[in-house]
Amino acid sequence: MMKRTFLALAALLALTAGPGAAAEERMIETFDKAPETRWRFIADTVMGGVSTGRVDFRTENSTAYARLTGSVSTENNGGFIQFRTRLDTPPPDGTEGVRLSVRGNNQRYFVHLRTKGTLLPWQYYQAGFEARADWAEIRLPLTAFEPSGWLLADTPAAASLTSIGIVAFGRDHEAEIEVREVGFY
Repeated sequence: MMKRTFLALAALLALTAGPGAAAEERMIETFDKAPETRWRFIADTVMGGVSTGRVDFRTENSTAYARLTGSVSTENNGGFIQFRTRLDTPPPDGTEGVRLSVRGNNQRYFVHLRTKGTLLPWQYYQAGFEARADWAEIRLPLTAFEPSGWLLADTPAAASLTSIGIVAFGRDHEAEIEVREVGFY
């Protein structure tokens, strides 16, 4: 009797969990509650570059989002603007990647991840994506992130993640990207 009750309970839990429930998702930002206290703008000027820009936090039709704009210049060994946040806790066990909801000016942008192993300011893991004119979900598996140098592991470990940044990088261009959700899947 007890075995049958246990099996029935297990079946009920499996049915109510639904498809994909084993892969927990964790939202880390929806930009609706004082995001300026968690996110900061960084440009290549910290290393002598000349790129300029800013991050603004806005609301449109009850949807909050961050907007990164500026001019990326590769002059003077520069080439990036970004907004970044520290992660208070690592993503949940089983995390496979980063999930964003973005729109932009049909340009290529990047997510930069820092880990406990990226000790130097120029170390990070990078994965690129296209920001189209309409809101779209972007999923970047951790295996798609490439290390910035040979001293780093091939793939970032979810348990060691310490920060995440949205970056306009690597070429002269005008940046305009909006992000309304950042999370892990």
